[in-house]
Amino acid sequence: MSSKAKSIIILLLLCVLIAVIPLTMSKNKGSEFGGADGEAETAITEINPDYEAWASPILEPPGGETESLLFCLQAGLGAGVFGYLLGVLRERAKHESKAESQPAK
Repeated sequence: MSSKAKSIIILLLLCVLIAVIPLTMSKNKGSEFGGADGEAETAITEINPDYEAWASPILEPPGGETESLLFCLQAGLGAGVFGYLLGVLRERAKHESKAESQPAK
C-alpha cells in the first residue's frame, strides 16, 4: 500500500472519530436545542395541540450541540463533494482542450 493510500485511510478514520466521539461522550444528554426546529414545534402545538409527527427520528441526538455538529458535518461533506466535482469537471475540460490543441500523431 502506498504512503498516499495510508494517509487517506488515516484521514478518513480521523473524520469518523471526529463525528463519533461527541455522540458517545456527551455529558449533557438532556440539553435543549433552541433552534428553528424548537420554534416550529412550539408554533405547531399552538395551532394544533393534538398534532403528532408522521415520521419519528431514527437517531435521537443527545443534545443541541450534537445536532449542530451533525449539521456542520453534513454541510462540510456536501461542500467537499461539490468542490471535488467542480475540480474534476475543470481538469477534464483542461485536458480535453489540451488534447485538441496538440496535432495528431
